[in-house]
Formats: sequence, C-alpha cells, structure tokens
Amino acid sequence: MVDEAFLKVEQSLTGRRWRGPEPAAERLAEAMVQATRLPLPLARVLVARGVQPAEAEAFLAPTLKDLLPDPRSLRDMEKAAARVIAALQSGEKIAIFADYDVDGGSSAALLLAWLRSLGREATLYIPDRIDEGYGPNVPAMQALGRAHGLIVCVDCGTLSHEPVAAAAPAEVVILDHHLALPELPAAHAVVNPNRQDEDGSLSHLCAASVVFLMLVEANRQLRAAGQAGPDLMALLDLVALATVADVAPLLGVNRAFVRQGLKVMARRDRPGLRALSDIARMDTAPTAYSLGFLLGPRINAGGRIGQSDLGARLLATADEREAQALAERLDQLNTERREITERVREAAMAQAEARGLDGPLVWAADEGWHPGVVGIVAARLKEATGRPAVVIGMDGAVGKGSGRSVAGVDLGAAVQRVAAEGLLLKGGGHPMAAGLTVARDGLEAAMARLAELLARQGAGTAPPRDLRIDSLLMPEAATLALAEQIASAGPFGAAAPAPRFAIPAAVFTARRIGEMHLRLTLAGPRGGLTEAVAFGAFETALGPALENPGHRAFHLAGKVEVNTWGGRSRVQLRLDDAALA
Repeated sequence: MVDEAFLKVEQSLTGRRWRGPEPAAERLAEAMVQATRLPLPLARVLVARGVQPAEAEAFLAPTLKDLLPDPRSLRDMEKAAARVIAALQSGEKIAIFADYDVDGGSSAALLLAWLRSLGREATLYIPDRIDEGYGPNVPAMQALGRAHGLIVCVDCGTLSHEPVAAAAPAEVVILDHHLALPELPAAHAVVNPNRQDEDGSLSHLCAASVVFLMLVEANRQLRAAGQAGPDLMALLDLVALATVADVAPLLGVNRAFVRQGLKVMARRDRPGLRALSDIARMDTAPTAYSLGFLLGPRINAGGRIGQSDLGARLLATADEREAQALAERLDQLNTERREITERVREAAMAQAEARGLDGPLVWAADEGWHPGVVGIVAARLKEATGRPAVVIGMDGAVGKGSGRSVAGVDLGAAVQRVAAEGLLLKGGGHPMAAGLTVARDGLEAAMARLAELLARQGAGTAPPRDLRIDSLLMPEAATLALAEQIASAGPFGAAAPAPRFAIPAAVFTARRIGEMHLRLTLAGPRGGLTEAVAFGAFETALGPALENPGHRAFHLAGKVEVNTWGGRSRVQLRLDDAALA
C-alpha cells in the first residue's frame, strides 16, 4: 500500500510529492517529549538524527572536550607533527602547497597563523586552476624542493606520487582527506582519514580539520618539550568555515567544530573574515548558512575565475588594508562568477534534459565551459534532479569536470575506479564531490561506465521528486523561542539537513525582492510566523504561482529560522515548496 501524501500533496508547484514523518518516528518523538520535556518539533529533529532521550542534552550542547578525537588515532600523525616542529626549530624554510578552494585556503591559513604565532613565516603556493590544475605538479614541487627543506601539502597530495618524488631533496608532509589508493606517495608522512589502512571513523573530516588535529598534536609535543604552543581555539573559525564550505557532514566532532567556530567568528578578530563579512552585508551573528552561501562562494571566487591564492591570502592576512583590498576583489570576482555560472547552468540543464534525467547519473559537457564553475553547476543539476551530476568543460581534445553526489552514493570512489580502469585520464575525490579529466573521444564511454557504477550503489532508484516534511506546524506555534530551540539542534548542512515544516492552508500577500526572490506576508496569525521568503523563486514555478495568490490558500513547506534585521529578530519560513490547498 502506498503511503498517503502529506497534506494530500501529490504534486506541488515544483512537481514534488510530499512525504511526512513515519508513524514509528512520531511515536519516538512523543516518547522523547515525555522524557525530556522538549518541544515536540525539536524532539522530532532529534529523533531524525538518531538521538536517544538520554543523549539529548549533550547533543544540544556539543563540546570539543567530549568529541575531539585523539590526533594519534590517525596514522603518521606523530611523524607529521614532529617533522613540522623540527623544521620550525631548526630554521628550515617551510612551504605550504594548498588546494585553491575554501578548504585548502583555510588549511593553509591555519598553518600560516600557527607558525606566525611562533615567530615563523612560510611560503604559500597555490596552483593556478587553469594552467596547473588540482594538486601538486612536478615543476612546482621541483622549484619548491630546491628552495625549502619541508613542503606541507594540505587538501591535496594523496594521489601525487610523481610530484612528491620530484620535491627531493625537500621532505613532504601530506595533510589531506581525499580518497587514497593502496599505494601512497613516498612522503615523510601522509595523514589522511581516507587512507585505505584507516578504519574510516574519521572519514567525514575535511582537510582543515585534519590540519587542526595535527596542530593539536604539535602543541602536545611542544608542551612535552617544555614549550607553550599557540592558542588553537582562536583558529576554529577557519575550521568551521572549511567544514561547511567543503560540504563535510555535520556529524560528530564536525558539529562541535562548527558550533565553536561560529562563536569565534562572531568575535570578528580575523581581519580577512571581518572585511569579507562586511562586504557581504552580514549584519548578524554568523551561521552555517552564511559560511556556505555568503562567505564560502566569495573566498572560492579567486580560485574559480581569478587569482588562485586570493582566498588563502585573505584568510591568513593580519593586515587590515590588505584584507579590505582582497575582500573587495573577491566580491567583484564572485559577481562575475555568478554571471558565468548562470550561462553554463542554463546550457547544461538543457543538455541534461535532452539526454534524460531518469538515470543514475545526470551529466553535461561542452566546449568552453569555464572549469572554475563546473562544480557549482554540477551541484545545481544534482539539486534539481536528485541524481549525482557531472559537468565537464571541454578544451580541445580534453575536458575537465567536476561532480556532486547525493547522500548514500560515493561518487569519489566511483570516479577513482573509472580512472583506474583507464577510461578517465585522471579522477578522484570524496563521497560527495569529485573531479575528473577525460579525453573527448572517451567521454561517452567514461560517463556510461560511471553511471553503471553509481547505479550499483542505488543512484536513481529513489523517487527524485519527493519532498520530505518533518512536521506540520501552525503559524502561531512557530515562535521565535521555538526557532531558537530548533537552531540548537544544528548546525544544519550536509548529512544533517535543517528540519522542514509544512504550514497548512496559508493565506498571504506577496512582493518581489529584486529580480529572483519573493517575500510572503501571512494573513491572520497573531504572534508566531508572519513571513516567508522564497530565494530564487523566479528560477522555479514558485515565483509566478505565488506572486499574485489572490484569496487562494496554499500549503507552504520550508525551514523555520530566525531573521535578524536592524537589531530586531523575528521568525520566518525559508520556503522550499508550496501547493494549492
């Protein structure tokens, strides 16, 4: 028997069927309320996260003291930290080779800030996305190796056998999180929770978290030698930023990293993040949303379409004027990046639709698509279709692409296998994201094989157009206090989505904000929820349908959040979908 659609919504304005909570989950939530006296909507969130009543208090207040893993549980960690300390104390020149995204930039800034606190500087090297591509390359590593005693590769290096060998006589330490092959590069140390000889318990860490754990171990070794290490808690804003921007699952210690890091960021001590926050018009305390959608894209913009080291330099600088100049340049580049992204998105979606959206993989490729935006477009295709997506920019006989996956489907492992089979020139990544290089004449065969491997993992079997609703919520019950309690179950993001509530039979007026967004003002309720906002509404069917509702009532679905503006806080619904009541 097919379950009845929630609120009987078989097809919403965006073409989705609404699915409500399972009866068993409702019973567990009611039991949670009885045991903890928490509000039912919050109890439903905790049950969805698998939290038991006895664990609720600790879950709502995660601490690094309770959740931080022992750095030495990762292979090569003691060696890596000892080698960095040896270089520090002997006066060897140190180079940091980092990826050009937020995780790489944050990882580099962590090391630079730590070394600076101990009176040392290091050379920062970030490859050009177009000319050099991802990760260490032989010419760059040879040049760094001639001028430095130690090269630390962050957020890259695990698959770089030849470039690491080319760094001699310098020694190389790798701090990474990308999927590894059985054979590792001949580095002094390779610290990576996704090494094949690791147990996988820390596979959800981003590279900045791995770097942070190395610094924890380095401080421990310094203390054992009678020397105080720098304050690591002050660096957690960088770890939080990288965790959210790299779409790492917000589970376990990652929740604590982000929660504590947001508190550090709210102090506005880091010049680069302060300048960028002001340019992005962040006038409230930072949230996971602002890291992922306001700061992250701007920091990434340099590596995508501009100068690759701008983001890392912004995060690492202690100079106010340099921070302001870098923030302004990144904001400008981000505006250009959005325009390029939209053009590629439209073309890629049209191509994917022509190819068909009902398979295990959605993909598109064309000449001249900027390699700096294909990852963003892949994410848009993934979100629109509920399938793993790959978007490739062709340049003559070779294409460079990026992919994004859905929960439960390991895209990185599949791409790595296709590369190992010789159908890709290069490829790798992690479960939710991957990069690849493919020959034009092998494109169709590579994508067919990738689709086959993803199908074996179940990609494309779940209905892509279902929308999960966590709970019904009446507008008058959606108070500011409830929104704040729900936020305490966060931060929300990858593998820990914000709960989605359905507001039944709402009557409202609407007004357009700019070209693409819509704000709804609900009629009738006293207190509680009075407003909803639909970002990007006119990119979907929501905008045209809701802009002039007349006297019709609509069921609304979205996330309840606190909106602070002009010093005043109120609750609002961030709209995901709607259906005629």
